[in-house]
Amino acid sequence: MSRTQNLRHNVVNQMIDGISNGHLGSPLPSQAALAEMYNISRTTVRHALAHFFQRGVLEKVGDDYVVVRRPQAEDGFDCQSLSLDEQGKKFEKAFYQMINQKQLRAGDAFSELQLARAVNVSPVVVREFLLHFSRYNLIDSVRRGQWSMKKFDRRYAEQLFELRQMLETHALSHFINLPGHDERWLQAKELLSRHRQLRENISDNYRRFSQLDRDFHRLILSAANNPFFNQSLEIISVIFHFHYQWDETDLKQRNIVAIDEHMTILSALICRNDQEAISGLHRHLDTAKQSMIRSINQAGA
Repeated sequence: MSRTQNLRHNVVNQMIDGISNGHLGSPLPSQAALAEMYNISRTTVRHALAHFFQRGVLEKVGDDYVVVRRPQAEDGFDCQSLSLDEQGKKFEKAFYQMINQKQLRAGDAFSELQLARAVNVSPVVVREFLLHFSRYNLIDSVRRGQWSMKKFDRRYAEQLFELRQMLETHALSHFINLPGHDERWLQAKELLSRHRQLRENISDNYRRFSQLDRDFHRLILSAANNPFFNQSLEIISVIFHFHYQWDETDLKQRNIVAIDEHMTILSALICRNDQEAISGLHRHLDTAKQSMIRSINQAGA
């Protein structure tokens, strides 16, 4: 199959998902709008519309294409194309990586098309994600299709830390009461071992702490058995650990301190020293809070 034909087939499959999931209404957007949404040429759009017209999915009414029946899988093509849901997961992961790796920084402007091309997903997916993500007040819609990253101030940081402390303290209380046969006790021991290994070789590997930190907080939050807690992990990770607008001059020392604090909490949990585990978590969150506030103050100086 030629590259052009494969592209056309992929677009047809993506539009089937778009119509089925309600992202594309009836009548469909203009050819120019569809070309922008899917980052394709108008020629490719016309081929897709013609295909749906021939299949009886669309009818031409004046200058518009109207959906007359819900498209089925057999209206598409058997080719390697991710569904919109799969593209959404792919883009979410890539977007957080862009922030974590400082490809997107506070004050940066970007477009939906720019991100869609970078990740190779539909602009529809990008727009839906950014609209959802904007509730965290970390991005601004400049105009249609254009966004910018915002800076957050001390008050914003303190509010998010308040949320983090409530979630993790609650989850830790559940962890303490897990039955002895729960697999998370074994995971805690394995995680403690990974912390010790990194601590012994921290000089050249301190940046590897990011994944360890993520795994630590995911394990704690998992004990609440609450999907809303799990969903909070990504945004907490973005804001509280990777600190996309932070000065990294003391990053190694901050990571060393955090590793030691994690090890204190894990050791207390494994030894069933409940009070020490809770006290250790409070110290750890307070250390992180003070570090973030200090960095915000430095950035604003």
